[in-house]
Amino acid sequence: MRSEEDRPVAGFPFSAVVGQDQLRLALILCAVHPGIGGVLVRGEKGTAKSTVVRALTALLPAVDDAGTTRPARLVELPVGATEDRVIGSIDLEKVLRDGERAFQPGLLAAAHQGVLYVDEVNLLHDHLVDVLLDAAAMGRVHIERDGISHSHPAKFVLVGTMNPEEGELRPQLLDRFGLAVDVAASRDVDIRMEVVRRRLDYERDPDAFVARYVSADEELASEILTAREKLDSVKLSNRELRRIASLCASFDVDGMRADLVLARTATAHAAWRGDSEVTAEDVRVAAELTLPHRRRRDPFDEPGLDQQQLDDALEQADQDAQSQVEDDARDGEPEPPENHEDRGPEDGGSDDGGPGHEGPDDDGPDDDGPDDPDGPGGGVRATDRPSAPPAGEFKAKLLEVPGVGEGAPGRRSRSMSSRGRVVRSTRERGHGLHLTSTVFAAAESQVARGRTAGRLRLAPADLRGAIREGREGNLIVFVVDASGSMAARDRLSAVTGAVVSLLRDAYQRRDKVAVITVRGREAELVLPPTSSVDIAVRRLQSMRTGGKSPLAEGFLRAREVVLRERLRDPQRRALVVTLTDGRATGGKDALHRARVAAHLLADASVASIVVDCETGLVRLGLAAELARELRGGYVRLAELSAQQVAGVVRAAA
Repeated sequence: MRSEEDRPVAGFPFSAVVGQDQLRLALILCAVHPGIGGVLVRGEKGTAKSTVVRALTALLPAVDDAGTTRPARLVELPVGATEDRVIGSIDLEKVLRDGERAFQPGLLAAAHQGVLYVDEVNLLHDHLVDVLLDAAAMGRVHIERDGISHSHPAKFVLVGTMNPEEGELRPQLLDRFGLAVDVAASRDVDIRMEVVRRRLDYERDPDAFVARYVSADEELASEILTAREKLDSVKLSNRELRRIASLCASFDVDGMRADLVLARTATAHAAWRGDSEVTAEDVRVAAELTLPHRRRRDPFDEPGLDQQQLDDALEQADQDAQSQVEDDARDGEPEPPENHEDRGPEDGGSDDGGPGHEGPDDDGPDDDGPDDPDGPGGGVRATDRPSAPPAGEFKAKLLEVPGVGEGAPGRRSRSMSSRGRVVRSTRERGHGLHLTSTVFAAAESQVARGRTAGRLRLAPADLRGAIREGREGNLIVFVVDASGSMAARDRLSAVTGAVVSLLRDAYQRRDKVAVITVRGREAELVLPPTSSVDIAVRRLQSMRTGGKSPLAEGFLRAREVVLRERLRDPQRRALVVTLTDGRATGGKDALHRARVAAHLLADASVASIVVDCETGLVRLGLAAELARELRGGYVRLAELSAQQVAGVVRAAA
């Protein structure tokens, strides 16, 4: 008999969750219409993300499984799961026992008609996220591998939770989630008190606490089932469909996925309300859940949806819909010809300058900018000044660490590791055992080895190694010269733009980044190594400039950061990117000390690239000398492009 201590603890009821109304609604709508494509829940720690998701499972309708009825399941996918565990693989037990090929379903099959929950989805390998989202959108899983062709249904509510401080999802993956909700702890004292009170009551006596909310949860479950049954009969009129299309066009979202998801969500909301037709309010609610993560065209855009922009877009969509209704009512009645002769410039006509013409002074040069310190009489005082806004940005898609590493999964440098994707087998050792190929190789020799029954007979010649292919994330350490010689507005603006572009690239390739600024008498680590590169951008934008240029201290600080990180994560390779004009001026013998420090960094086997920010007709070429001491790559700021950087960094091998 099970003891009191062994009895499973009842889950926290969905109806007992205080606040988080938008998250609760998003989960309910996905339960009503799983085709929406799941929910991404973004928020800080301790905001009940996991509690709400786990509580949802109890509200889902019962599942018919092989002639019996069972409750819907919550299937949790661990961050370290392999692709075989997720989509399924060959049933080795059946192969060994019967000599037949058979398929063993994975977690996606187990989650059918239930909830698939991925905590810290932003830390999951990208190709696995793609698999999950494909299955959630299609409702089926197709497997073609290892001689197996298999397909099975996989309709589930996909929920991913993440803490943005630990790194963001790439925009391509953000778009694949149907809905997104940002959660945060309430600042209302009464709500916070009630949260704590209910949690303490639950911990004191879980069964009694759950019993208080049984009827409320049962009512919610009944409403979800009713909404599911009503879903197909909900009408989406052309007027509301036009409103949806107009909204998505107004927010300039990519592709058509947003339109489809918004339509499904609005329909689910109408069914949830018990209405037979989608209304403008359904579209608005759906837009608040569908569009926020899709308007983040850049990883450093602020998340969320501007309510005024949404109001304006809805108003414009309503006007468009009304205009279309009036056009339809006229039923082909001819419109009066437009009189172009009376139109002046104020009516949208054209004057000598054309539509929207601006005078020659509208975009003239700014005569009030700071003097170029490289020019006659140049020089900058050693005083703080804010950094200039970024100029037009560069692309550095191919910046990578030379060689082949075995670091953390990412999308930058070449990597052959146990966490890579198996692409084929080999008779050599490879990277781990390719079990399926080993079994098949042994199966061909069973008759010759006299096996008629029992276990498979293996021989050393049967062993096959796995060839794995993948990419790793790196540690990118930016050393940014913020001294007086770099502080001319046009130059610093270009440097800031270059760093922001490189940070964006690091975000997309799942790197860790660190930022060191060099100015005055020291090098400051303004951002320790982190996966949250949007924080790096904010720190960069608040960077102060002016003073001398202690480049030696910058290289030594970069070396210190890299060596310390090697102790924490030995497999993650580093790349130091230095943006400077090479004019070391901090302290005695500044240039010689900078060369010695650069040599020490190179001796630590750290890949590097120097971006030369020197401008003007007369150039000293000091940055190029530092690049030689670093035994790394060199490129001028104006030449920073995908092709240039690729060649430069590979030359550093």
